Amino acid sequence: MGRNWCIQGLSYVSTGCELGVNSRSCMVKEDDDFLEHLVLLRTISLGADARDELHVVAVESKNTYGDHKPVPIASLRVSVLPMISLKGLEFVPPVTFMLQCGTGPVYLSGQHVTLEDVPMCKELLDTDGGDEDSARAEQDGD
Repeated sequence: MGRNWCIQGLSYVSTGCELGVNSRSCMVKEDDDFLEHLVLLRTISLGADARDELHVVAVESKNTYGDHKPVPIASLRVSVLPMISLKGLEFVPPVTFMLQCGTGPVYLSGQHVTLEDVPMCKELLDTDGGDEDSARAEQDGD
């Protein structure tokens, strides 16, 4: 049976990084604040100075088995596909983005979401529970 949740303390922070010759990777670290964190990747684009060569961006994040293996998520080339928009690509920190191939610059942008889930507020539970209890009492009484 599912559990009802009431979300309190939801915050979105725009974030991004540049991958290139000087910085081949960037990492979003795990916070020890007992809150849930998500990294939502929105766009990956080549900079104006990028050469017309293949640029492969990969992500390394813990999978269900606890392994850390880089997985390519975008292949960009100035003359073919200089930018990609992503939807629904979510990662749980720690996560590392890396430039596996190419010299860059490659820009990644997205949001770092922090949310705190707590059991549904007492008033909502009482309201829902009261309606169900009174409906059952009426059925039992008939």
